[in-house]
Amino acid sequence: MRIAVVAPSSRFDGEAARRVAAIAARTQPGVELHFHPQCFLTHNHFAGPDAAREDALVEVANDPGVDAVWFARGGYGACRIAESALARFGPAARDKAWLGYSDAGFLLAGLYRAGFERVAHGPMAQDVMREGGEAAVERALAWLACRSADALEPGLDSARPNAAFNIVVLGALLGTSLEPDLSGHVLLLEEVSEHMYATDRAFFHLAATRAIRRVAGIRLGRVVDVLPNDPDFGESEEDIARRWCERYGIFWLGRADIGHDSANKVVPFGPLRPL
Repeated sequence: MRIAVVAPSSRFDGEAARRVAAIAARTQPGVELHFHPQCFLTHNHFAGPDAAREDALVEVANDPGVDAVWFARGGYGACRIAESALARFGPAARDKAWLGYSDAGFLLAGLYRAGFERVAHGPMAQDVMREGGEAAVERALAWLACRSADALEPGLDSARPNAAFNIVVLGALLGTSLEPDLSGHVLLLEEVSEHMYATDRAFFHLAATRAIRRVAGIRLGRVVDVLPNDPDFGESEEDIARRWCERYGIFWLGRADIGHDSANKVVPFGPLRPL
């Protein structure tokens, strides 16, 4: 099996690549891990100019010798290339598994909207640099290589389709050509590095949107590294989620084991399929 790693957003870390390659060799000896050279480019905030990031993504998507595409990391930048890159994908792109989260949510959304069946929110290669990151990488590789059930978020609904996003990313893509139809889905959400009032505002935007009011319910993952505010906002992330769900008639379905950390679990988009 061949897994290609590309970086459609922020710059990737060469040391992270070395650590991930070692984990793959030890835990998934049948996997050939290919880090596209674009991963290591630098242009301002990004892993290379927009054109280079787009071309690398299209190259691996359309390569029939690649079985899965793993996004190297999040950050920012995927929305700048997502629409034009997806328009260049050929039939081979549909045969692959796709894995990432955070800023990669722009691409996951567009892929799912286009009917791709093996799209998932889950750990990325750069997560190896987090505390406990080796386990995150092992989890991601296990899902990419053999769809391991042990890698999945344990509370996924087997009777209804699921989807997962970073709150800010999902809010930013609503109303665009990347927005998927999430009607009837259990929607898992997480956030990182925002003021709590900003998370409250973002939840208002989501819950007040007709598209999100059609979901089967919301589960909330971890909201971490909350930025300090004076005065303190005075409500927790769960308080916020419950209040907006109640106001707009969305079912509150409890917490979820996803987030910007090494414990982040895999959430395949759509119905759970047989392994």
